[in-house]
Amino acid sequence: MPEKSTKIFFEYKETQTDKESKRLDVFLSETMNRSRSLIQKSIKQGLVFINSKSVTKTGEQIENGDIVSGEILENPDDSAEIQAENIPLKIVFEDKDLLVVDKPAGLIVHPTSFLKEGTLVNALLYKYKNDELSDLNNADGFRPGILHRLDKDTSGLMVVAKNNQAHVALAEQLATRTLKRVYWAVAWGNLEGKFKEDKGTIEAPIGRHPIERKRMAVIKDEKRKSRFARTHWEVLEELKNATLLKLTLDTGRTHQIRVHLDYIGHPIIGDQTYGGKKSKTSLIRRQALHAKSLSFVHPTNKEIITLESKLPLDFLMLLDKLSLG
Repeated sequence: MPEKSTKIFFEYKETQTDKESKRLDVFLSETMNRSRSLIQKSIKQGLVFINSKSVTKTGEQIENGDIVSGEILENPDDSAEIQAENIPLKIVFEDKDLLVVDKPAGLIVHPTSFLKEGTLVNALLYKYKNDELSDLNNADGFRPGILHRLDKDTSGLMVVAKNNQAHVALAEQLATRTLKRVYWAVAWGNLEGKFKEDKGTIEAPIGRHPIERKRMAVIKDEKRKSRFARTHWEVLEELKNATLLKLTLDTGRTHQIRVHLDYIGHPIIGDQTYGGKKSKTSLIRRQALHAKSLSFVHPTNKEIITLESKLPLDFLMLLDKLSLG
């Protein structure tokens, strides 16, 4: 594997939907999709700036409009353990700056400290190991080029940066919500019948579940850590005791769509984590959630790129089983 670079440069202007201040390490970890510990090391070394002023406190608060810039150090020792693997990928768009992957359900996006094989990152490292135009191998070893992720059992579109310039530009679009993502999901029950409308908005703060640490939950207790979250839903089709929904996000919390739909009593069909008593079903073997479309401004030529993904076969079969026709 090629020698790793040591720094990733960035600059973001912070804009927050919830109008509240935010911890610096949390903001950078979420925006750059890097581990909190990696971010904290860089802050403590004085490599991060708020409005051009160096800060060394990881819990420094940032406000709306603050400009956060600097460098993030990578961890070459960890990245050296990640091996390239010949895993087929469906690429729907690619040029010298970025690519967009149509991720299948079942594929984990990036390795962890415990899992180092069979991920999207392993596949990317294999595909670009001899590509001189690609800087994928010169980014954070656990997540080279990865800007955002989809859960293992969520399918659909993901954008991947091929160089630092593209990474910075696309990450800023993610942070300011100008990179648009639209999801389709099949949820239990009839939302239009319950809410008397064919569209609506869910606003409920999300935080780590107080007991089950691998789950997220709506947390309204001010003493517990939670963050503002907003999800917009629209009914696309009423089905047999189910609804096909179009969903867009104003915030990007972990498992946000899954948590919010469960919160209003309409969990996603097949969701083993948030489906409750309805999680066991033979209709589909994973949560019926698909990243259907993606739109962003190209980081180099500034053209608007809009891409659509076809629904996967298991999703189509689910719709057929639940059809009212």
